[in-house]
Amino acid sequence: MDRVFVSVTNDCVNDQRVHKVCSSLCAEGWQVELIGRGSEKSGRLEREYGIHRFQMWFGRGALFYAEFNIRLFFYLLTRPRGVLHSNDLDTLLANQLVARIRRLPLVHDAHEYFTEVPELQHRPLIKGFWKRIERLSFPRIDHLFTVNDSIARLYAEVHEKHAQVIRNIPVKQATTAAQGKEALGFSSEDFLMINQGTGINVDRGMEELFVAMTELPERVKLLLVGKGDVLPKLRSLRTELKLQERVQILDARPYDELMRITASCDLGLSLDKDNNLNYRFSLPNKLFDYIRAGIPILSTELVEVSRIVRGKEVGQTIAECSPKAIVQGIMQMEIKGKDPFKNALALASSELNWENEVEPMLTCYRNLNC
Repeated sequence: MDRVFVSVTNDCVNDQRVHKVCSSLCAEGWQVELIGRGSEKSGRLEREYGIHRFQMWFGRGALFYAEFNIRLFFYLLTRPRGVLHSNDLDTLLANQLVARIRRLPLVHDAHEYFTEVPELQHRPLIKGFWKRIERLSFPRIDHLFTVNDSIARLYAEVHEKHAQVIRNIPVKQATTAAQGKEALGFSSEDFLMINQGTGINVDRGMEELFVAMTELPERVKLLLVGKGDVLPKLRSLRTELKLQERVQILDARPYDELMRITASCDLGLSLDKDNNLNYRFSLPNKLFDYIRAGIPILSTELVEVSRIVRGKEVGQTIAECSPKAIVQGIMQMEIKGKDPFKNALALASSELNWENEVEPMLTCYRNLNC
């Protein structure tokens, strides 16, 4: 048995962690098939592994998750025998049922503490449903992976399940060439900040950041790159606060292009609020992208984030996600500039690479009893 079926509920385009896992397994000789969703907006993908994307009837909500898992269940039921690799709780139900029926190995990669995401905190029935799925499915998992030590400890406490930590770190590569501020529509004299990612959602501190922008000098500019549920609100807020000339919002970009954009900036932002367990123990991918791009970081004082930002001396943290604290933090970082962080960023970039990080997962696959 040398096949792996990797499943995820997104469109497979911008999920760098899943792409890195699939590529690493391919390099080990596994036949990998990535299963996700498709839409009219989904770009064509040319990868070294197979891709199957369901054309969904429902785009979001309970009906979407039900449809996806039903489709995934019957699809996996008819595929050749192989390892089932589930990403996040929203793909786990179908995977564990098929693994149980066909007696197949089940690997689960938890990218976040799913049942504590902000979108579920005021929806007790839906949250209770996902908790039940987690409680029933976790005993069936053969190998569990997650993104940081804090979430691993939570799974150990709640489910008595050991999780191996595989942080979402970029692959080893040469220094990223900057695209240049002018190519992005800014002046070379501007102090350009960036917040990037596919999760620009509620409680990520963006509304407070926009208010802070009104108190910052005109030379301070902001670039948002990615997607998320709070972006429509942010576009309206940008107009309301008259920030159209100082704040630019770009759709998600291919990873190489995103890194060229990031390397053109002066400061990377990560301003998640400490108001739910998922964010409290999160370790956003963008931190490692900022480090790889060679730009210092301003972040809130979350457990895992602070461990990187302060521990590696690659930036500065603020005690709270308020406009006042954000203004003070940005002004301090502008005064300091990049130079004081240059050596620490280079050292952290050399130490933190996917090739080293993924080795425990590859070892797990080598030892699977297939």
